[in-house]
Amino acid sequence: MNVPFFIQKISQELVKSIIMNPSEPHRHDHEELLIITHGNPTHVIDFTSGLLKPPVIVYVAQGKAHSFIPDGDTRGWVIRYNSEFIPRSNFNFYSTFLDDINCSLDVDFCSTTMNDLCEIMLRENEQQPVDYTMIKHLLHAVLSKLETATKKQFLDEKVAGNSQIITFNNFLQILEYNYKRRVGVEFYADKLNMSARNLNLISQSVFGKSITEIIETRKQIEARRLLLHSPKTISEIGYELGYNDKSYFTRVFHKKTGITPTEFRKKLATVIS
Repeated sequence: MNVPFFIQKISQELVKSIIMNPSEPHRHDHEELLIITHGNPTHVIDFTSGLLKPPVIVYVAQGKAHSFIPDGDTRGWVIRYNSEFIPRSNFNFYSTFLDDINCSLDVDFCSTTMNDLCEIMLRENEQQPVDYTMIKHLLHAVLSKLETATKKQFLDEKVAGNSQIITFNNFLQILEYNYKRRVGVEFYADKLNMSARNLNLISQSVFGKSITEIIETRKQIEARRLLLHSPKTISEIGYELGYNDKSYFTRVFHKKTGITPTEFRKKLATVIS
């Protein structure tokens, strides 16, 4: 992307154009937000497809392979921005621990505040010269609102207190430095001065997943990144991520994605950046 920011309304005309000329899975050198207000489009990310139920926000991290397949009723917004334009956000942070970020939104919020902010950003982006400072402020407002919505979905404050969320985020920070090691729940619990049982209870309460599931998801996300960017063999990648042998790594990868690492790498070879 040659500009730091781009916004486009998903209109009837755009939908018709995409349906007539559907895009293959592709990778971006930027962050992308799909804000879907109407319709039932399909989103494919890292070759796994899912039906979107609006109103919903989808965050696509830089480098992910994805494609968007609208139906005739699909409406909403597409927002793209460089990581330098908006520094590391919560979306970016949590994307390394989730296969995808797909969060339901409030209907009234989408039809009023969100739509108004997007309309203003669209008008500002059409001005010459573009006032990117103004757009950055507006995009920060959008991200702030959306991060509040995703926080309610992924970090359940209704059942988890603030101290639990702090503990959980501390775990994620420790995990980021250690996920390639052959260590399990007990290692992270010890780092946080608590029992493995309590850490798992906090994880289930805050994130709805066990510690083991989160560790495995982080490994698999890194596996996909290495298959894309690294010249290393399948065996070398598996060993780097703490798997004992290639066959075990392949079985775990296939169970998570539905395809083998070799098939995944071949598919990525056909993806146009």
